[in-house]
Amino acid sequence: MSNVQGALSQYRKVGVHAGIADASPHRLIQMLLEGALDKIHAAKGHMERGEIAAKGKHIGWAVSIIDGLRASLDHSGGGELAANLDALYDYMNRRLLNANLHNDVAVLEEVGRLLLEIKQGWDAIPAELRSGRPAAGSRAGS
Repeated sequence: MSNVQGALSQYRKVGVHAGIADASPHRLIQMLLEGALDKIHAAKGHMERGEIAAKGKHIGWAVSIIDGLRASLDHSGGGELAANLDALYDYMNRRLLNANLHNDVAVLEEVGRLLLEIKQGWDAIPAELRSGRPAAGSRAGS
């Protein structure tokens, strides 16, 4: 759980405080995914307006959040799912760094679509499976 807490500290830096202390592990992962999506969306706007410093800052936040999600994976219990998510999170972070370097909006959109797909899957987990029992792939459910 300490890896998730590290990721949450990154998320707190972007101004999201309400609800973290009382959130379930499932909700914490949802919040991290939402935060990464928000940062990518903001970075896209900054990129389109030529606001280089702000673009880099938001991409950096998104990378940090994705690093936290990646660090929270339970490789011993998550098997192939954890390995696949690990590789996907690594890919997304490399793509974000590439987008930052080359001011490539299409790459930001690609990573945003990938994160949204993960979030939609996460959101679809039935309520009875959300409480107390980590999902395959993560100590906290990512």
